[in-house]
Amino acid sequence: LLSLPAGAAVSAEPLTHPRRPRSRSPPRCWLRSNPYQASLLQDSVRRYLQLPADQTVLILHAKVAQKSYGNEKRFFCPPPCVYLSGPGWKLKQEQIKARGLGEAGFRVCGYMGLDSMGSSLMETQKLSFEEQPDAKGFSCAKALYISDTDKRKHFRLVLKLFFSNGQEIGTFHSKLIKVISKPSQKKQSLKNTDLCISSGSKVSLFNRLRSQTVSTRYLSVEGGAFIASARQWAAFTLHLADERCPRSEFPLREGYIHYGSVVQLVCTASGVTLPPLIIRKVMKQYAMLDVDEPISQLHKCAFQIQGSDRMYLCLSTDKVIQFQASPCPKEANRELLNDGSCWTIISTETVEYTFSESLACVREPVSPVPLIAALQLTGGGDVAMLEVQGEYFHAHLKVWFGDVEAETMYRSPKSLVCVVPDVSAFGSDWRWLRYPITVPLLLIRDDGLIYSSSFTFTYTPEQSCIPGQQVLSDVPQDSDKLLNSIHQEFTRINFHLFMQT
Repeated sequence: LLSLPAGAAVSAEPLTHPRRPRSRSPPRCWLRSNPYQASLLQDSVRRYLQLPADQTVLILHAKVAQKSYGNEKRFFCPPPCVYLSGPGWKLKQEQIKARGLGEAGFRVCGYMGLDSMGSSLMETQKLSFEEQPDAKGFSCAKALYISDTDKRKHFRLVLKLFFSNGQEIGTFHSKLIKVISKPSQKKQSLKNTDLCISSGSKVSLFNRLRSQTVSTRYLSVEGGAFIASARQWAAFTLHLADERCPRSEFPLREGYIHYGSVVQLVCTASGVTLPPLIIRKVMKQYAMLDVDEPISQLHKCAFQIQGSDRMYLCLSTDKVIQFQASPCPKEANRELLNDGSCWTIISTETVEYTFSESLACVREPVSPVPLIAALQLTGGGDVAMLEVQGEYFHAHLKVWFGDVEAETMYRSPKSLVCVVPDVSAFGSDWRWLRYPITVPLLLIRDDGLIYSSSFTFTYTPEQSCIPGQQVLSDVPQDSDKLLNSIHQEFTRINFHLFMQT
């Protein structure tokens, strides 16, 4: 049996010998470190697993961007944000400080721009990171825009990070951003799913009084409470609820969000949740009660608290309050709102890069930082192979199962293939185990730079396949036959792939 995270798949394709992969492309090399290098790397990995010192770069940005026209600059809203977290940043800064470069030598600074821009830093926006109460570094690029001379329909943001002593950290890319000319005023069709918002996707909400950029406030969370912030914004998972079930149960549904639907907003960072809300379309400051079309990017909307008497989610300066709408005497399908109850909705993306250079002598930038998206297992036993799927892979990476290196083949920037190590590689005590062994899945560069992931790999003994044998508390001396049987079944294991959330 195989247990997989969402998005991972199992191939039933027959397994070929690992040293002769079937492919029409030229043969590729299976790589493994030499014994001396492998021993040094293994010691570093073991120390890392005991005390991980990761460095994480998190980029938050909108999924769409409105194009500027002429001399008008439509700055991206919400602005792209960067968060630096993990104990590895502190450790790296202490290492730089120990070299006698002074306090100013280890500050992190950066530049962000569009991927079409050249290498000139004058074409990008400088980022200065400030430490937050939770010890994370934070910065945002408030003055980025895309002009009408740029004819692309999609682009990426490029983030370059440095230490203030000039040492380059690396280059990091956002996910694809779709360019739109302006918010669509037409009734949306599910045929145009690029602009529709699906249940379970992430969104940002902002309010702009009298269309003034300086008055923009973003729905955010601080200290477990919802606030309206002028500086930082939060990404919220927008869930579609099943209205037929009791409110206390609040089961979630799949599908695209329509006006009139009951939804729930959950902060992706803190998990703080708003009560069930009915999402309404806003036209000229009126909430439209009879509109059920799909919601589109950058639409104006309002959030009515389910079961209340015309109470809506509203901001007042930096606070989030409830506002009671006024009924429209002439049109029963409308309710009059105030400015603070009218929100603009937009889908957001998050990309997270994690690495650790605390135990390596890294002279090169950490980029490209590989991102694992899914795992695909083929075969079993001695010839089990695992395909690691994702982005930014290269030929200098090897797959590690905990502190055990796997023979790895680079297939493409989106695929690595490795031979799954035998369970005996994890020590002699494996023979006596009666429970699964779970190890983290790591990617390690030739120079010892560690890229951790949210995936783990589990070896599961199939005890039921040893007929007539009972699990013994003490193994008798004459147990070679039993041990051989356990070895055979442990080698012919069940593989489980898990992704921790």
